[in-house]
Amino acid sequence: MFGFDLVGLIKAVGYLGLFGIIFAESGLLIGFFLPGDSLLFTAGFLASQGFLDIGWLMAITFTGAVLGDSFGYAFGRKVGHRIFKREDSFLFHRDNLERAQKFYQAHGGKAIIMARFLPVVRTFAPILAGIGKMRYGTFLSYNVAGGFLWAVGLSWLGYWLGNTVPNIDKYLVPLILVIVIASMLPSIIHILKNKTHRRQIAEFLKSKLKL
Repeated sequence: MFGFDLVGLIKAVGYLGLFGIIFAESGLLIGFFLPGDSLLFTAGFLASQGFLDIGWLMAITFTGAVLGDSFGYAFGRKVGHRIFKREDSFLFHRDNLERAQKFYQAHGGKAIIMARFLPVVRTFAPILAGIGKMRYGTFLSYNVAGGFLWAVGLSWLGYWLGNTVPNIDKYLVPLILVIVIASMLPSIIHILKNKTHRRQIAEFLKSKLKL
């Protein structure tokens, strides 16, 4: 069902919708929950089946990724420091920002590239680069490299597998699930390494088991 919904979404929104989703996930605070990795892979697969043109797909999603990160950078440079003072809400949690900040501090400019493959972190990384006043020329080089590896790489992977593996549509849902789990795994490991988070998870599970 998950794979069917994703396929249906891509067919419904088309190139413009794909651009908007990738742009939002790359640089808008409200886009952190969007399924960028699986979306790109599935769109590449659909291109192999003739529903999309792979050249246009890669160009549009790459452009959306680069422009989205650039928007996030500009936002962070201008008013991003204010988000540290925001109260938690349905769409914003300070924990997500702090996790991205630690990742950015640990990896520096390379975080702009690496964060592309980490949900939530990829939304906040360009904002943090703007807050830290990274030189835009340096940021742009990391932005372009990361956008290419992520948007073009995942789209091409879906396209290549769609053209190479016979009847791959039968395995599309498992493949998408693998991509989703792989993209979430680093964040899960990070959470489990924290004693406070482990205790909170244990307490939550105990409360649910009592029910």
